[in-house]
Amino acid sequence: MSQDFNQAVYDYLQKIPLGKVTTYGNIAKAIHHPKASRAVGNALHKNPNAQKYPCYKVVNAKGQLSTRYAFGGLTAQRLLLEQDGIEVLASKVDLKKYLFE
Repeated sequence: MSQDFNQAVYDYLQKIPLGKVTTYGNIAKAIHHPKASRAVGNALHKNPNAQKYPCYKVVNAKGQLSTRYAFGGLTAQRLLLEQDGIEVLASKVDLKKYLFE
């Protein structure tokens, strides 16, 4: 995907409020590329600034954390989510409670 696509992903990350998460698929839909959830994941792995673009707030469609979280792995993602007030049980987030769409 293009640099514009990646930037659209990063811009969307900044819209996710504190205490909420989203999914790869929801980002793809929101930026008008509904079949590009894998490309969203690729963009997240190229994230140039994890503090500015909070990619830790992205989980899969089942609410599972990423075992390949680019900025410290699964444990780092869990800790960041918990700092946001999001409960993580067995490396999973309750999407009914925490999903931002």
